[in-house]
Amino acid sequence: MSTDLSPPAVTAETVTAWQAHLDEVAARLGPFFARSETRARAMAYVEGLLGAVPRKNGWQLSEANGEATPDGIHYLLRRARWSPDAVREALCAYVAAHLGDPQGILIVDETGFLKKGVHSAGVARQYAGTAGRIENCQVGVFAAYVGPRGHALVDRELYLSKEWTRDPARLQAVGLAPDTPLTTKPELARRMLVRILDAGLPAAWATGDSVYGHAADLRQALEERGVAYVLAVPSHERVWWGWQQAAVAEIHAALAEEDWQRRSAGAGSKGPRGYEWQWVRTGLVSGPVADEAPQAPREHSLLFRRSCTDPDDWTAYRVHAPRDTDLDTVVQVAGARWCIERAFEDAKQEAGLDEYEVRSATGWYRHVTLALWALALLAAIRRLLWAARLRIVPALGHLLAWLAWKRRHAWVAQCCHYRRRAALAG
Repeated sequence: MSTDLSPPAVTAETVTAWQAHLDEVAARLGPFFARSETRARAMAYVEGLLGAVPRKNGWQLSEANGEATPDGIHYLLRRARWSPDAVREALCAYVAAHLGDPQGILIVDETGFLKKGVHSAGVARQYAGTAGRIENCQVGVFAAYVGPRGHALVDRELYLSKEWTRDPARLQAVGLAPDTPLTTKPELARRMLVRILDAGLPAAWATGDSVYGHAADLRQALEERGVAYVLAVPSHERVWWGWQQAAVAEIHAALAEEDWQRRSAGAGSKGPRGYEWQWVRTGLVSGPVADEAPQAPREHSLLFRRSCTDPDDWTAYRVHAPRDTDLDTVVQVAGARWCIERAFEDAKQEAGLDEYEVRSATGWYRHVTLALWALALLAAIRRLLWAARLRIVPALGHLLAWLAWKRRHAWVAQCCHYRRRAALAG
Protein backbone atom coordinates (compact mmCIF):
# COMPACT_ATOMS: atom_id res chain seq x y z
CA MET A 1 0.00 0.00 0.00
CA SER A 2 1.47 3.34 -1.04
CA THR A 3 1.92 6.05 1.59
CA ASP A 4 2.79 8.80 -0.87
CA LEU A 5 0.62 11.72 0.20
CA SER A 6 2.10 14.38 -2.06
CA PRO A 7 -0.38 16.12 -4.36
CA PRO A 8 -0.04 15.69 -8.12
CA ALA A 9 2.27 18.15 -9.80
CA VAL A 10 0.66 21.01 -11.69
CA THR A 11 2.39 21.51 -15.01
CA ALA A 12 1.87 23.63 -18.10
CA GLU A 13 0.92 20.42 -19.92
CA THR A 14 -1.97 19.67 -17.55
CA VAL A 15 -3.30 23.21 -17.85
CA THR A 16 -3.09 22.97 -21.64
CA ALA A 17 -4.82 19.58 -21.63
CA TRP A 18 -7.60 20.93 -19.39
CA GLN A 19 -8.18 23.78 -21.82
CA ALA A 20 -8.25 21.30 -24.69
CA HIS A 21 -10.99 19.33 -22.93
CA LEU A 22 -12.99 22.51 -22.36
CA ASP A 23 -12.64 23.41 -26.01
CA GLU A 24 -13.85 19.95 -27.05
CA VAL A 25 -16.93 20.21 -24.81
CA ALA A 26 -17.66 23.68 -26.16
CA ALA A 27 -17.41 22.34 -29.73
CA ARG A 28 -19.76 19.46 -28.96
CA LEU A 29 -22.32 21.68 -27.21
CA GLY A 30 -22.12 24.62 -29.60
CA PRO A 31 -24.45 23.34 -32.36
CA PHE A 32 -27.36 23.00 -29.92
CA PHE A 33 -27.50 26.72 -29.09
CA ALA A 34 -28.48 29.05 -31.91
CA ARG A 35 -27.50 32.30 -30.17
CA SER A 36 -23.87 32.97 -29.31
CA GLU A 37 -24.80 34.50 -25.93
CA THR A 38 -26.73 31.39 -24.90
CA ARG A 39 -23.94 29.17 -26.19
CA ALA A 40 -21.33 31.01 -24.13
CA ARG A 41 -23.57 31.05 -21.05
CA ALA A 42 -24.19 27.28 -21.27
CA MET A 43 -20.46 26.64 -21.33
CA ALA A 44 -19.90 29.07 -18.47
CA TYR A 45 -22.64 27.22 -16.56
CA VAL A 46 -20.84 23.88 -17.02
CA GLU A 47 -17.55 25.41 -15.89
CA GLY A 48 -19.25 27.14 -12.97
CA LEU A 49 -20.73 23.86 -11.76
CA LEU A 50 -17.16 22.57 -11.39
CA GLY A 51 -16.06 25.70 -9.56
CA ALA A 52 -15.61 26.55 -5.90
CA VAL A 53 -18.88 28.47 -5.55
CA PRO A 54 -20.36 27.69 -2.09
CA ARG A 55 -23.81 26.88 -3.53
CA LYS A 56 -24.21 26.38 -7.26
CA ASN A 57 -27.54 28.06 -7.85
CA GLY A 58 -28.34 30.71 -10.46
CA TRP A 59 -27.52 33.67 -8.26
CA GLN A 60 -24.11 32.49 -7.09
CA LEU A 61 -23.08 31.09 -10.47
CA SER A 62 -24.00 34.40 -12.10
CA GLU A 63 -21.90 36.29 -9.56
CA ALA A 64 -18.95 33.92 -10.04
CA ASN A 65 -19.22 34.29 -13.82
CA GLY A 66 -19.05 38.08 -13.53
CA GLU A 67 -22.65 38.80 -14.56
CA ALA A 68 -24.50 41.73 -13.05
CA THR A 69 -27.73 39.81 -12.45
CA PRO A 70 -28.92 36.17 -12.57
CA ASP A 71 -31.28 36.95 -15.46
CA GLY A 72 -29.01 35.34 -18.05
CA ILE A 73 -28.88 31.99 -16.26
CA HIS A 74 -32.62 32.13 -15.61
CA TYR A 75 -33.12 32.63 -19.34
CA LEU A 76 -30.80 29.70 -20.13
CA LEU A 77 -32.73 27.32 -17.89
CA ARG A 78 -36.27 28.57 -18.55
CA ARG A 79 -36.88 30.26 -21.89
CA ALA A 80 -33.90 29.83 -24.20
CA ARG A 81 -34.51 27.64 -27.26
CA TRP A 82 -32.47 24.47 -26.88
CA SER A 83 -33.25 20.80 -26.38
CA PRO A 84 -31.88 19.09 -23.26
CA ASP A 85 -32.62 15.73 -24.92
CA ALA A 86 -30.38 16.58 -27.88
CA VAL A 87 -27.66 17.73 -25.48
CA ARG A 88 -28.06 14.47 -23.58
CA GLU A 89 -27.55 12.49 -26.79
CA ALA A 90 -24.33 14.40 -27.40
CA LEU A 91 -23.26 13.49 -23.87
CA CYS A 92 -23.46 9.78 -24.76
CA ALA A 93 -21.13 10.39 -27.70
CA TYR A 94 -18.68 12.29 -25.47
CA VAL A 95 -18.66 9.53 -22.84
CA ALA A 96 -18.21 6.89 -25.55
CA ALA A 97 -15.18 8.78 -26.88
CA HIS A 98 -13.47 9.22 -23.51
CA LEU A 99 -14.71 6.41 -21.26
CA GLY A 100 -16.16 3.87 -23.71
CA ASP A 101 -15.05 0.24 -23.51
CA PRO A 102 -16.50 -2.95 -25.09
CA GLN A 103 -16.89 -4.39 -21.57
CA GLY A 104 -18.58 -1.28 -20.17
CA ILE A 105 -21.35 -1.64 -17.58
CA LEU A 106 -24.64 0.27 -17.47
CA ILE A 107 -26.21 0.86 -14.04
CA VAL A 108 -29.69 2.19 -13.26
CA ASP A 109 -30.81 3.66 -9.95
CA GLU A 110 -32.69 6.62 -8.53
CA THR A 111 -31.75 9.42 -6.16
CA GLY A 112 -33.79 11.98 -4.24
CA PHE A 113 -33.59 15.77 -4.18
CA LEU A 114 -34.97 17.17 -0.94
CA LYS A 115 -37.33 20.11 -1.52
CA LYS A 116 -39.64 22.40 0.40
CA GLY A 117 -43.09 23.32 -0.85
CA VAL A 118 -45.34 21.62 -3.39
CA HIS A 119 -44.76 23.54 -6.64
CA SER A 120 -41.53 22.04 -8.02
CA ALA A 121 -42.13 19.45 -10.76
CA GLY A 122 -42.59 15.97 -9.30
CA VAL A 123 -42.14 16.99 -5.67
CA ALA A 124 -44.09 14.77 -3.26
CA ARG A 125 -43.86 12.87 -0.01
CA GLN A 126 -41.89 9.85 -1.19
CA TYR A 127 -38.91 7.74 -0.27
CA ALA A 128 -35.59 9.52 -0.72
CA GLY A 129 -32.50 7.36 -0.67
CA THR A 130 -30.49 10.49 0.13
CA ALA A 131 -32.26 10.77 3.49
CA GLY A 132 -33.05 7.07 3.94
CA ARG A 133 -36.70 7.79 4.70
CA ILE A 134 -39.88 9.31 3.26
CA GLU A 135 -39.38 13.03 2.69
CA ASN A 136 -40.75 15.88 0.61
CA CYS A 137 -38.56 15.52 -2.45
CA GLN A 138 -38.16 15.06 -6.17
CA VAL A 139 -36.89 11.70 -7.44
CA GLY A 140 -34.79 11.27 -10.54
CA VAL A 141 -34.02 7.95 -12.23
CA PHE A 142 -30.50 7.86 -13.68
CA ALA A 143 -28.29 5.64 -15.80
CA ALA A 144 -24.55 5.49 -15.19
CA TYR A 145 -21.77 4.12 -17.39
CA VAL A 146 -18.73 2.41 -15.88
CA GLY A 147 -15.59 1.33 -17.69
CA PRO A 148 -11.89 0.86 -16.93
CA ARG A 149 -11.30 4.57 -17.62
CA GLY A 150 -13.91 5.93 -15.23
CA HIS A 151 -17.61 6.38 -14.62
CA ALA A 152 -20.22 9.00 -15.46
CA LEU A 153 -23.98 9.55 -15.36
CA VAL A 154 -25.29 9.52 -18.93
CA ASP A 155 -29.09 9.80 -18.76
CA ARG A 156 -31.87 11.03 -16.47
CA GLU A 157 -35.63 11.07 -16.09
CA LEU A 158 -37.84 12.86 -13.56
CA TYR A 159 -40.23 10.51 -11.79
CA LEU A 160 -43.84 11.68 -11.42
CA SER A 161 -46.03 10.01 -8.79
CA LYS A 162 -49.77 9.33 -9.09
CA GLU A 163 -50.70 12.55 -7.33
CA TRP A 164 -49.02 14.44 -10.17
CA THR A 165 -50.28 12.47 -13.16
CA ARG A 166 -53.85 12.70 -11.84
CA ASP A 167 -53.72 16.51 -11.70
CA PRO A 168 -53.64 18.03 -15.25
CA ALA A 169 -53.55 21.61 -13.97
CA ARG A 170 -50.54 20.90 -11.82
CA LEU A 171 -48.75 19.26 -14.72
CA GLN A 172 -49.40 22.25 -16.98
CA ALA A 173 -48.11 24.63 -14.31
CA VAL A 174 -44.64 23.03 -14.50
CA GLY A 175 -44.57 22.82 -18.31
CA LEU A 176 -45.72 19.22 -18.76
CA ALA A 177 -48.53 17.95 -20.97
CA PRO A 178 -51.79 17.67 -19.00
CA ASP A 179 -52.21 14.04 -20.12
CA THR A 180 -48.73 12.94 -19.02
CA PRO A 181 -49.19 9.28 -17.96
CA LEU A 182 -47.91 7.58 -14.86
CA THR A 183 -44.63 5.87 -15.72
CA THR A 184 -42.92 3.52 -13.28
CA LYS A 185 -39.26 3.82 -12.37
CA PRO A 186 -38.38 0.52 -14.11
CA GLU A 187 -40.07 1.74 -17.30
CA LEU A 188 -38.11 5.01 -17.15
CA ALA A 189 -34.94 2.96 -16.70
CA ARG A 190 -35.84 0.69 -19.63
CA ARG A 191 -36.33 3.69 -21.91
CA MET A 192 -32.98 5.13 -20.89
CA LEU A 193 -31.13 1.85 -21.42
CA VAL A 194 -32.68 1.42 -24.87
CA ARG A 195 -31.76 4.88 -26.09
CA ILE A 196 -28.25 4.68 -24.59
CA LEU A 197 -27.58 1.42 -26.43
CA ASP A 198 -29.21 2.69 -29.60
CA ALA A 199 -26.94 5.75 -29.39
CA GLY A 200 -23.91 3.45 -29.68
CA LEU A 201 -22.43 3.66 -26.18
CA PRO A 202 -20.55 0.33 -25.94
CA ALA A 203 -21.72 -1.87 -23.07
CA ALA A 204 -21.52 -5.59 -22.40
CA TRP A 205 -23.33 -5.64 -19.05
CA ALA A 206 -26.11 -3.96 -17.07
CA THR A 207 -26.90 -4.06 -13.37
CA GLY A 208 -29.30 -2.53 -10.88
CA ASP A 209 -31.15 -3.20 -7.64
CA SER A 210 -34.33 -5.22 -7.16
CA VAL A 211 -36.64 -2.38 -8.23
CA TYR A 212 -35.27 -2.80 -11.74
CA GLY A 213 -34.37 -6.51 -11.69
CA HIS A 214 -38.02 -7.36 -11.00
CA ALA A 215 -39.11 -5.71 -14.29
CA ALA A 216 -39.48 -8.32 -17.04
CA ASP A 217 -39.73 -5.68 -19.80
CA LEU A 218 -36.41 -4.19 -18.79
CA ARG A 219 -34.69 -7.57 -18.78
CA GLN A 220 -36.20 -8.45 -22.15
CA ALA A 221 -34.99 -5.18 -23.68
CA LEU A 222 -31.42 -5.99 -22.60
CA GLU A 223 -31.63 -9.55 -23.93
CA GLU A 224 -32.91 -8.32 -27.30
CA ARG A 225 -29.87 -6.05 -27.60
CA GLY A 226 -27.37 -8.69 -26.58
CA VAL A 227 -26.46 -7.06 -23.27
CA ALA A 228 -25.79 -9.43 -20.38
CA TYR A 229 -27.09 -8.47 -16.95
CA VAL A 230 -26.75 -9.10 -13.22
CA LEU A 231 -29.92 -7.62 -11.70
CA ALA A 232 -30.99 -7.94 -8.08
CA VAL A 233 -34.45 -9.40 -7.44
CA PRO A 234 -36.70 -9.55 -4.35
CA SER A 235 -36.88 -12.74 -2.31
CA HIS A 236 -40.44 -13.44 -3.49
CA GLU A 237 -39.41 -13.36 -7.17
CA ARG A 238 -40.43 -16.59 -8.89
CA VAL A 239 -38.04 -18.14 -11.39
CA TRP A 240 -37.93 -21.34 -13.41
CA TRP A 241 -36.25 -24.07 -11.40
CA GLY A 242 -35.99 -27.19 -13.49
CA TRP A 243 -39.49 -27.71 -14.92
CA GLN A 244 -41.35 -25.65 -12.34
CA GLN A 245 -41.28 -22.19 -10.79
CA ALA A 246 -40.03 -21.49 -7.30
CA ALA A 247 -39.53 -18.41 -5.15
CA VAL A 248 -35.97 -17.15 -4.88
CA ALA A 249 -36.19 -17.52 -1.08
CA GLU A 250 -37.01 -21.23 -1.46
CA ILE A 251 -33.98 -21.78 -3.68
CA HIS A 252 -31.78 -19.87 -1.24
CA ALA A 253 -32.95 -22.09 1.64
CA ALA A 254 -31.92 -25.20 -0.31
CA LEU A 255 -28.34 -24.05 -0.99
CA ALA A 256 -25.55 -26.21 0.41
CA GLU A 257 -23.46 -24.49 3.07
CA GLU A 258 -20.18 -25.86 1.70
CA ASP A 259 -20.79 -24.31 -1.73
CA TRP A 260 -20.45 -20.70 -0.62
CA GLN A 261 -17.32 -19.03 -2.02
CA ARG A 262 -15.76 -15.85 -0.73
CA ARG A 263 -15.04 -13.19 -3.35
CA SER A 264 -14.44 -9.45 -3.37
CA ALA A 265 -17.08 -7.36 -5.15
CA GLY A 266 -14.47 -4.69 -5.83
CA ALA A 267 -12.60 -2.05 -3.91
CA GLY A 268 -14.60 0.16 -1.57
CA SER A 269 -13.63 3.36 0.19
CA LYS A 270 -12.16 1.27 3.03
CA GLY A 271 -10.75 -1.67 1.12
CA PRO A 272 -12.11 -4.77 -0.65
CA ARG A 273 -15.86 -5.47 -0.23
CA GLY A 274 -15.82 -9.16 0.61
CA TYR A 275 -18.96 -11.35 0.48
CA GLU A 276 -19.83 -15.01 0.13
CA TRP A 277 -21.38 -16.11 -3.19
CA GLN A 278 -23.16 -19.01 -4.82
CA TRP A 279 -24.00 -19.19 -8.52
CA VAL A 280 -26.86 -21.53 -9.45
CA ARG A 281 -27.46 -22.44 -13.10
CA THR A 282 -31.13 -22.84 -13.93
CA GLY A 283 -30.42 -24.63 -17.19
CA LEU A 284 -32.47 -22.23 -19.34
CA VAL A 285 -30.50 -21.37 -22.46
CA SER A 286 -31.39 -18.69 -25.00
CA GLY A 287 -30.06 -18.56 -28.52
CA PRO A 288 -27.68 -15.85 -29.77
CA VAL A 289 -29.02 -12.51 -30.82
CA ALA A 290 -28.67 -11.37 -34.43
CA ASP A 291 -25.19 -9.86 -34.17
CA GLU A 292 -23.65 -12.64 -32.04
CA ALA A 293 -21.67 -15.60 -33.25
CA PRO A 294 -23.61 -18.91 -33.37
CA GLN A 295 -21.32 -20.40 -30.71
CA ALA A 296 -22.31 -17.81 -28.08
CA PRO A 297 -25.56 -18.98 -26.44
CA ARG A 298 -26.59 -17.26 -23.23
CA GLU A 299 -27.82 -18.84 -20.06
CA HIS A 300 -30.21 -17.72 -17.32
CA SER A 301 -29.00 -18.30 -13.78
CA LEU A 302 -29.25 -17.07 -10.20
CA LEU A 303 -26.45 -15.48 -8.19
CA PHE A 304 -26.67 -15.31 -4.39
CA ARG A 305 -24.64 -12.99 -2.18
CA ARG A 306 -24.53 -12.99 1.61
CA SER A 307 -22.65 -11.16 4.33
CA CYS A 308 -19.54 -12.83 5.67
CA THR A 309 -20.68 -12.09 9.22
CA ASP A 310 -24.49 -12.38 8.99
CA PRO A 311 -25.84 -15.31 6.90
CA ASP A 312 -29.37 -13.88 7.10
CA ASP A 313 -28.25 -10.77 5.16
CA TRP A 314 -28.44 -11.99 1.57
CA THR A 315 -29.34 -10.77 -1.90
CA ALA A 316 -30.31 -12.65 -5.06
CA TYR A 317 -29.60 -11.66 -8.66
CA ARG A 318 -30.99 -12.77 -11.99
CA VAL A 319 -28.11 -13.36 -14.38
CA HIS A 320 -28.28 -13.63 -18.15
CA ALA A 321 -24.82 -14.08 -19.62
CA PRO A 322 -22.73 -16.15 -22.07
CA ARG A 323 -22.37 -19.73 -20.87
CA ASP A 324 -18.58 -19.43 -20.57
CA THR A 325 -18.78 -16.52 -18.10
CA ASP A 326 -16.99 -17.22 -14.81
CA LEU A 327 -18.04 -16.42 -11.23
CA ASP A 328 -15.47 -13.67 -10.77
CA THR A 329 -16.91 -11.75 -13.72
CA VAL A 330 -20.52 -11.79 -12.52
CA VAL A 331 -19.39 -10.87 -8.99
CA GLN A 332 -17.55 -7.84 -10.34
CA VAL A 333 -20.60 -6.77 -12.36
CA ALA A 334 -22.85 -7.12 -9.31
CA GLY A 335 -20.36 -5.08 -7.29
CA ALA A 336 -20.23 -2.37 -9.94
CA ARG A 337 -23.67 -1.12 -8.84
CA TRP A 338 -21.88 0.74 -6.06
CA CYS A 339 -20.31 2.98 -8.72
CA ILE A 340 -23.60 4.79 -9.34
CA GLU A 341 -23.76 5.71 -5.65
CA ARG A 342 -20.29 7.16 -6.00
CA ALA A 343 -21.39 8.95 -9.17
CA PHE A 344 -24.34 10.51 -7.32
CA GLU A 345 -21.98 11.64 -4.58
CA ASP A 346 -19.54 13.13 -7.09
CA ALA A 347 -22.35 14.81 -9.03
CA LYS A 348 -23.82 16.42 -5.93
CA GLN A 349 -20.56 17.40 -4.28
CA GLU A 350 -18.56 18.38 -7.35
CA ALA A 351 -21.07 19.31 -10.07
CA GLY A 352 -24.01 20.86 -8.20
CA LEU A 353 -26.50 18.21 -9.31
CA ASP A 354 -28.84 18.90 -6.37
CA GLU A 355 -28.27 22.65 -5.93
CA TYR A 356 -30.72 23.95 -8.51
CA GLU A 357 -33.55 26.36 -7.76
CA VAL A 358 -35.99 25.69 -10.60
CA ARG A 359 -39.62 24.63 -10.41
CA SER A 360 -40.49 23.66 -13.97
CA ALA A 361 -39.77 20.27 -15.52
CA THR A 362 -37.92 22.08 -18.33
CA GLY A 363 -35.64 23.79 -15.81
CA TRP A 364 -34.99 20.50 -14.03
CA TYR A 365 -34.01 18.67 -17.22
CA ARG A 366 -31.82 21.54 -18.40
CA HIS A 367 -29.93 21.94 -15.13
CA VAL A 368 -29.49 18.20 -14.60
CA THR A 369 -28.33 17.63 -18.18
CA LEU A 370 -25.66 20.33 -17.92
CA ALA A 371 -24.64 18.95 -14.51
CA LEU A 372 -24.16 15.52 -16.12
CA TRP A 373 -21.96 17.18 -18.73
CA ALA A 374 -19.90 18.74 -15.94
CA LEU A 375 -19.55 15.35 -14.25
CA ALA A 376 -18.53 13.67 -17.51
CA LEU A 377 -15.94 16.37 -18.14
CA LEU A 378 -14.65 15.80 -14.63
CA ALA A 379 -14.40 12.04 -15.28
CA ALA A 380 -12.55 12.58 -18.56
CA ILE A 381 -9.94 14.81 -16.93
CA ARG A 382 -9.86 13.34 -13.43
CA ARG A 383 -6.07 13.23 -13.43
CA LEU A 384 -6.08 16.92 -14.37
CA LEU A 385 -8.52 17.92 -11.66
CA TRP A 386 -6.08 19.93 -9.66
CA ALA A 387 -4.89 21.85 -12.70
CA ALA A 388 -8.52 22.65 -13.46
CA ARG A 389 -9.03 24.03 -9.98
CA LEU A 390 -6.31 26.60 -10.69
CA ARG A 391 -8.86 28.46 -12.84
CA ILE A 392 -11.19 29.04 -9.94
CA VAL A 393 -9.24 28.73 -6.66
CA PRO A 394 -6.70 31.53 -6.11
CA ALA A 395 -5.13 30.04 -2.94
CA LEU A 396 -3.16 27.16 -4.45
CA GLY A 397 -1.32 26.44 -1.20
CA HIS A 398 -4.60 26.09 0.64
CA LEU A 399 -5.92 23.72 -2.02
CA LEU A 400 -2.84 21.49 -1.94
CA ALA A 401 -2.84 21.40 1.86
CA TRP A 402 -6.44 20.17 1.86
CA LEU A 403 -5.63 17.62 -0.83
CA ALA A 404 -2.78 16.21 1.27
CA TRP A 405 -4.99 16.08 4.36
CA LYS A 406 -7.77 14.23 2.55
CA ARG A 407 -5.39 11.65 1.09
CA ARG A 408 -3.74 11.12 4.48
CA HIS A 409 -7.13 10.79 6.20
CA ALA A 410 -8.34 8.24 3.61
CA TRP A 411 -5.12 6.21 3.97
CA VAL A 412 -5.39 6.09 7.77
CA ALA A 413 -9.06 5.04 7.55
CA GLN A 414 -8.18 2.27 5.10
CA CYS A 415 -5.39 0.97 7.36
CA CYS A 416 -7.77 0.88 10.34
CA HIS A 417 -10.34 -0.98 8.25
CA TYR A 418 -7.79 -3.61 7.20
CA ARG A 419 -6.71 -4.12 10.83
CA ARG A 420 -10.34 -4.62 11.95
CA ARG A 421 -10.98 -7.11 9.13
CA ALA A 422 -7.79 -9.01 9.97
CA ALA A 423 -8.78 -9.18 13.65
CA LEU A 424 -12.23 -10.55 12.75
CA ALA A 425 -10.78 -13.12 10.35
CA GLY A 426 -8.16 -14.23 12.89
